[in-house]
Amino acid sequence: MTLDIITPDRKVFSGEASAVTFPGSEGQFQVLNDHAPLVSTLDRGPIVVQTASGQQTFTVDGGVVEVLQNKVLVLAEAVVV
Repeated sequence: MTLDIITPDRKVFSGEASAVTFPGSEGQFQVLNDHAPLVSTLDRGPIVVQTASGQQTFTVDGGVVEVLQNKVLVLAEAVVV
């Protein structure tokens, strides 16, 4: 699936992912290939991205995620370093 993580000032990540774990407002959840359509708010916490080359973690300061037809779009308020 295609994943884009975007903040108001830059694109943080764009590429293929096999699994992504999110800090949802109602608890942590994971999205895999062919996931059902979904829109959710995010709390502050780690987004863990599993790619063919390994695992990457981005800590976001809240935001929104949309999943639709193997495209995952994260609109993050900020990515905390």
